[in-house]
Amino acid sequence: MDKKDLRLVALGALLVAFAGMNLLAITDPVESNYVLTAKEMLASGDFISPRIYGKFWYDKPIFFYWELIASFAVFGVNEFAARFFPVVFSLLNAATAYWFGKKLYGEKVGAIAAMVFASTVAFFYLSKAVITDMTFVFFFNATLIAFYQAYKTGNRKIYLLSFFFAGLGTLTKGPIGILMPGLILLIFLCVRRRPKELLHMMWIPGLIIFAAVGGYWYYQMYQLHGQDFILNFFGVHNFLRATVSEHPRDDVFWYYTAIFLAGFFPWSFLMLYKLKKMWKELRAAAWREDVIFLLIWVAVVNIAFQLMATKYVTYTQPSFLPIALLAALLLKDSELLVKRVFSGFVVFYVILTYAFAVPMTEEHSGKATAQALHDIDPEETVPVVSFGDYSTSTVYYYGENIRALGWYEDNEAKEPGTMSWNAKNVMPHQAIEKLPIGEPVYVVCQKRRYDILQKMMPHATFEVVHDTPQLLIVKVVLSQKETKP
Repeated sequence: MDKKDLRLVALGALLVAFAGMNLLAITDPVESNYVLTAKEMLASGDFISPRIYGKFWYDKPIFFYWELIASFAVFGVNEFAARFFPVVFSLLNAATAYWFGKKLYGEKVGAIAAMVFASTVAFFYLSKAVITDMTFVFFFNATLIAFYQAYKTGNRKIYLLSFFFAGLGTLTKGPIGILMPGLILLIFLCVRRRPKELLHMMWIPGLIIFAAVGGYWYYQMYQLHGQDFILNFFGVHNFLRATVSEHPRDDVFWYYTAIFLAGFFPWSFLMLYKLKKMWKELRAAAWREDVIFLLIWVAVVNIAFQLMATKYVTYTQPSFLPIALLAALLLKDSELLVKRVFSGFVVFYVILTYAFAVPMTEEHSGKATAQALHDIDPEETVPVVSFGDYSTSTVYYYGENIRALGWYEDNEAKEPGTMSWNAKNVMPHQAIEKLPIGEPVYVVCQKRRYDILQKMMPHATFEVVHDTPQLLIVKVVLSQKETKP
């Protein structure tokens, strides 16, 4: 590998990450929660307590919201700003793969590892997605890399960096930011029969750094919100998520195997092919300390998340960097193949962005709906409600809260406040029984649910004012009060 090859890696990663980022609309259901929260925090001037729909919101820690707020402040509230830091941290992760690979195995393997990491399906998706994962993955990786560098070099001051990055990880994703890296390094030291190294990890200054970086925000939130923060953040969004499946259909034993095969494509299948070819050599290499460290890293991340009840496609992303390094070891004698596959997939991802991702995000976004509402009622004189699947992105683009329409009794049953997934129902609600009589209301409604809406309100007149293949905006006027049958 020479400088020309490194320029190829850098250019390819930049193209994949930056292509079309200003054209990709904010989508539901996840991206919109982050951007609307950051938008409201910026407008309120409160940079400590996340809020959405005017209510405090305890879904995630603060760091990713700070990224979005900073980006919105510099670039304005738009798609480019929302996707800027996910792109930056994606590129930092690719650079980390190169740097750590170079440290362990030399520049050639480092460059191959960066090529592998930056051309996976997961990199293509996460480099553009407005979610916490690429930020968290960088801090998670940095925590473990700092630990291993301190362990290998004997320079124990580097352990302090590990505590620093663990603090940032905890500030991005929660307690998992220190608990899982801690479990990995503990298992590694026990396997290597060096548990006494734990005594030399500079715990007192390290924990002071960790508390200052990762703990102060938690302290502030407890001071401001007390048990409400404890119940919702630690109870619902950490303990409940780990013990009760939010999406039961995904709670299957092969879930993360499928995620690896799809998310690490095309290299997942090339790795399996090479694994068969080089089995004897790999069995010998598996006893090397660096390989043991990488394998434990991969195993702990995947097994731990597999044991958790709630599963998401992005949860095991912290294992992709060590997998990229192991893939680079397998492919180090296939430089030409790596360059061709990398270059081909860079071109493929750029085409895919403009041909597929841009129109797909428009389809899964409320951007067009918000624009239609503004066109129909530029002065925003008529209240807007939503019936069916609630779109937070419509609220983000529209600029005003939209209430979820339903019967009063049903709305009350969905209210947060207990140890349940109802804690996620923080959007404002509108009871059908309390709709104004004789005054128009715009209802954003999925076409497939329009018949249900009409049956629920037999004393109303309906006028479709905006029609798309999936969605209607309907002007509804009640002639008398409705009651639930």
